[in-house]
Amino acid sequence: MQSFPHHYSVAASVTPEGDVALDSAGLSPLRSAPPIEFGGPGDQWSPETLLVAAVADCFVLTFRGIAGASRFAWLSLACDVVGTLERVDGVTQFTQFEIRARLRVPPGAKTDQALRLLTKAEDTCLVTSSLNATPHLDAVVDVETP
Repeated sequence: MQSFPHHYSVAASVTPEGDVALDSAGLSPLRSAPPIEFGGPGDQWSPETLLVAAVADCFVLTFRGIAGASRFAWLSLACDVVGTLERVDGVTQFTQFEIRARLRVPPGAKTDQALRLLTKAEDTCLVTSSLNATPHLDAVVDVETP
């Protein structure tokens, strides 16, 4: 890992009509538009869905790193995240992220350790740690049958 600070750059460009072009060096460009809730077409990634995607992505990658460091054997992790956007004191903001995780582990795996590692991933995810909204984890561990 590189020493801190890390810097991540994204360029956004838009005209009066049409999609937003998002670019970052070395990455495939993305297109975004307002979500349907804000009068957009609802068929593009939006800032809101990208933020919720960042929470989901960070959670699963954080778990993978923690599980590897703990030498914990697992088979797969699926994660669904729902971000709640509300108006609080006149400010529109995300107030919570509901993280539903389903971890599949091999026979004989310690489910209590699995749940501890999932909770640690929630607690240490740098995206949710950087936000004001409170993340909530609802985790399930499925033991693979032999």
